[in-house]
Amino acid sequence: MASMVHEDGRGGATENSEPQGPGRGAVRWGPQHAGAQELANLYSPGKRLQEWISVVLCFSLMAFNFIHLLANFHLGHSWSILLAIVAGILTADFASGMVHWGADTWGSVDLPIFGKAFIRPFREHHIDPTAITRHDFIETNGDNCMLTLLPLANMAFNFLTLSPVEIYHNYQWYCYLFALAIFVTLTNQIHKWSHTYFGLPRWVVFLQDCQIILPRKHHRIHHVSPHETYFCITTGWLNYPLEKLGFWRYLEDLIQGVTGEKPRADDLKWTKKVK
Repeated sequence: MASMVHEDGRGGATENSEPQGPGRGAVRWGPQHAGAQELANLYSPGKRLQEWISVVLCFSLMAFNFIHLLANFHLGHSWSILLAIVAGILTADFASGMVHWGADTWGSVDLPIFGKAFIRPFREHHIDPTAITRHDFIETNGDNCMLTLLPLANMAFNFLTLSPVEIYHNYQWYCYLFALAIFVTLTNQIHKWSHTYFGLPRWVVFLQDCQIILPRKHHRIHHVSPHETYFCITTGWLNYPLEKLGFWRYLEDLIQGVTGEKPRADDLKWTKKVK
């Protein structure tokens, strides 16, 4: 299933052709594709501002909460903390799958506000998968940072207002939320690394090889047209069991039966754009 990969001359990786499979689509066009160019041009200054604000607020809240978690740490929490962290990572992986599946499969770039701001990057990604490797830190992570602002702000408020005893009794819950917030925040960065074939730090490659974060070869399965499986992009741990259960297919059949909408219709429209 691997696609052909070469350096694009800027230190990134460019995948020339769509991985092939029975009954699958043919070509992945990359940055020269007309649809990819049009989608990239829809990235606006207003969107950039939203991403900057989200990143600054998110990492400020994350630092504040981490300091308070350390200040309230007790050795007696150790095993429950470990379980809470694993549960947070699994939840983040499932959440990444739900968001990825929803944005890949339904909706349109033409939707007011939401379409250009949030669905556009998913459409661009399928016709220019390595565009994400050319995005800077803000563009890559801004939207995910925005998603974690409310839970992180609520956690910070609790640390400021609750008594030490109340924090002690809720400590495992805060560890779960913090692990969830970290991995949700980093999901698109992890996704970016899964498309980067040159110049990755050794520690990132190590985490990929250990399958602690999404491995590169694992994610190629999703990029077989029509992009209908392996949607979880944080760790990828849940992709195989969800595929075996037919989870996404059943959801799509249900929604199509109720609404009459065809899965990935808008995605297909953009891949067919030639001018």
